Amino acid sequence: MDVLLPSTSFRTVNMKSESFRTFFSTNRNRRFSDTLKCRRKTTSTELQAAVDVAARADNGSPSIPSHKVTVHDRERGVVHEFVVPEDQYILHTAEAQSITLPFACRHGCCTSCAVRIKSGEIRQPEALGISAELKSKGYALLCVGFPSSDVEVETQDEDEVYWLQFGRYFARGPIERDDYALELAMADE
Repeated sequence: MDVLLPSTSFRTVNMKSESFRTFFSTNRNRRFSDTLKCRRKTTSTELQAAVDVAARADNGSPSIPSHKVTVHDRERGVVHEFVVPEDQYILHTAEAQSITLPFACRHGCCTSCAVRIKSGEIRQPEALGISAELKSKGYALLCVGFPSSDVEVETQDEDEVYWLQFGRYFARGPIERDDYALELAMADE
């Protein structure tokens, strides 16, 4: 039986061969920290993209316009100003410039990085965490937001935005138990 083992030069190894048994017995005793080292390498390469963002923002590519972003962090009482290229997420660029802003999922699905736009425009095609109605009222998510102009925003309370987004659906009162539906569901099992 042949097995393909991960290595720099992918090759087929015969499990019955002496070389395989030697490889397996020496690598079986690897410590957990070796695995973590591999994970750290993977994570650092993924995070390298954020560093590239800072380098691109500093270089000021002539073909990609950049915009000044001002974030009023209500929770910390701090105002951050930084420059973001139009093709980069605001949150990622801020982090690349060592600016700490609230976030959780980084995918536009929650409301942790929600802001209210005071001036300017943010393009956010992937913002699933806020409805079109909230977008029209000036809410945006920094993790999936691209600046379209100079922007001034103010961070929002995550729970407040979540309530605005979903509160009307969950605030209708208690849900009545439907025994007939439960019986039907149990019959399928």
